[in-house]
Amino acid sequence: MDSIWLEYAWALLILIGLEGLLSADNALVLAVIAKHLPDDQKKKAINYGIIMAFVFRFAALFAISFIANVWQVQAIGAAYLLYLGLKHIIKAKFGKKNEENRKETEKEAAGKGFWPTVGKIALADLAFAIDSILAAVALALGLPDSPLGEFGGMDGGQFIVVVLGGIAGLILIKFAATWFVKLLAKRPALETTAYAIVAWVGVKLAIITLAHGDIGVLDPHFPHGTLWTSIFYIVLVAIALLGWFAPSNKVHKADHA
Repeated sequence: MDSIWLEYAWALLILIGLEGLLSADNALVLAVIAKHLPDDQKKKAINYGIIMAFVFRFAALFAISFIANVWQVQAIGAAYLLYLGLKHIIKAKFGKKNEENRKETEKEAAGKGFWPTVGKIALADLAFAIDSILAAVALALGLPDSPLGEFGGMDGGQFIVVVLGGIAGLILIKFAATWFVKLLAKRPALETTAYAIVAWVGVKLAIITLAHGDIGVLDPHFPHGTLWTSIFYIVLVAIALLGWFAPSNKVHKADHA
């Protein structure tokens, strides 16, 4: 029996690490979407975003079986994240260059106002909540059955692991969001990095959708296998590192020195 709880504890540590990565992405997106607002509204919008992240992730916990079995929900989340990420990347790459493009983007965003910005944050939170819970459930379902019975459509011990991992992720969002707001002011090139990460998480949800039993394009075990999991996190870290060490960050810093 002790070996089971040791396995559960190890899985929880891994899950907290995974949720930490997803929460950092979520927090960075909150900061990016709200960055055009005045400081007082920006803080309020991010707080709303954190509250919605809490609500959506806990709601997703009690809709695990629905999210895991209805591919349309996963597909909508994937489509929204891909749209959000690719729209910005394409505009940054092929639109007007540098400062002119940035000013135009900020002017366009500023015209959307407070509540439309909160609405955009809500949609991003929802998509990240779906991805977060799917990742947690995929890890938890690999654990042996516990003596705690069944809850929430899965084994009680597995459900507790998912809940604790989710709570840890939400705590990280709270602290990371404020830090990312300050970081974006110093490193504006991270905005494109954030949207690249968003698009990549969208690809991950698309892979899960294509592996769904009703779609059957990919093997159902592929999205949670070692190969795809390794590819996903290697690319995720590579995007983050490329964004962090992007020359434009250094130039911007030098310009404001």
